[in-house]
Amino acid sequence: MNKVRDYRKKKGISQLVLAREIGVSRQTINMIENDKYNPTLDLCLKLAWALGVDLDTLFWREANEQES
Repeated sequence: MNKVRDYRKKKGISQLVLAREIGVSRQTINMIENDKYNPTLDLCLKLAWALGVDLDTLFWREANEQES
């Protein structure tokens, strides 16, 4: 589970604003947030930069999170 939605909301921007900022559709952001689309590394980097967070924090599990 990624944390794109959490960090987008913390930044106070809509899916559309984020999508325009990184050059994708709002639907792509929605699918990423709902774990229905695996973004490329390039897109992951753009998301992390736009949201002001590192890749590990945005996409990978924390050490204490359990597999579901």
